Amino acid sequence: MQWIQDNASLVLIATGLVLLILAAMLLVLLNRRRNRYDGDELPLPTTTQTLLRKDIIRKVRSIEIHTRHIVDDVFAGQYNSAFKGQGMEFQEVREYSPGDDIRDIDWNVTARMSQPFIKKFREERELTVFLMVDVSASMYFGSHGKSKKEVAAEITALLAFSAIKNNDKVGLILYTDEVEKYVPPGKGARHVLRVISEVLEYAPRSRGTNIEPAIDFLNHVSNRKSVVFLVSDYLAGDTFLRPLTVTGRRHDVVSIIFGDKHEESLPRVGLIEWQDLEDGRRYLIDTSNSLTRKRFQSLQAQRRDHLLRNLARNNIDAIEIDASDPEYDRVFVKFFRMRTARMKTR
Repeated sequence: MQWIQDNASLVLIATGLVLLILAAMLLVLLNRRRNRYDGDELPLPTTTQTLLRKDIIRKVRSIEIHTRHIVDDVFAGQYNSAFKGQGMEFQEVREYSPGDDIRDIDWNVTARMSQPFIKKFREERELTVFLMVDVSASMYFGSHGKSKKEVAAEITALLAFSAIKNNDKVGLILYTDEVEKYVPPGKGARHVLRVISEVLEYAPRSRGTNIEPAIDFLNHVSNRKSVVFLVSDYLAGDTFLRPLTVTGRRHDVVSIIFGDKHEESLPRVGLIEWQDLEDGRRYLIDTSNSLTRKRFQSLQAQRRDHLLRNLARNNIDAIEIDASDPEYDRVFVKFFRMRTARMKTR
């Protein structure tokens, strides 16, 4: 005891060192635990994050139920008829039977066997479908309870479930003015649910729109002819038209053009502040002025007509979707029937 009293300062220093060593060991243990996870912080979701995730899951399941009904009952095989496979593949050689098309006779085999044989082919049905979805800030606009992005998720589900029902692969490219997310082509309901979830849940890095990088990325990752649905409100000028035309010669491209009737015309409500969702700029507009309203409506109509003319000129099909109209499935039924009828005449 006397020694401790005589060397109190040494005891204090030793105690401090022990505490420092214990603290260091505790930090090491915490870091080891943290490193078991991919992120920089422990995955302890907040109540808000948990609720948001549950809301996304609920939306995905709701979309799945709704779109599966449309695919099974409304489309009824029309998707299959509207899109061709990759080509024809050999199936078999068999003896000629009355009623067979004489153009199918294999003359080499017929000569060797001294009786007529025909060569049969079948369509190589499996397709790869790419869903290219615009997730820029303008897609968050909506005037009837759903944004254009939410309706895009429903249409993505509609096309994806139609594809997997025909044993096709489905891939996803999310883009703004850059490629934001890529999900390689896959099959199965679980894969489709992931695709829907990505469209709904993904938080883009950028707010602007530029379709060209997404088109370049598609051409890089797709080595064979694919069916491509390019989903956007196309508020991006028209510089993408040339690379899209080139891509259209290699792939079967369908443009799905999103709009909202409240983007096409201005209500008469006096002086309003109008904000561009992509660049953040704000404008004061006097909507009580009839000339202003007419000019705005005319410019929007001109932009739409210019886009449709250029797509048609370059043999790219277009589907117009009004995000404020809940019965968009009728538009797709009409489109599929048009495609099927056109293919029969070729």
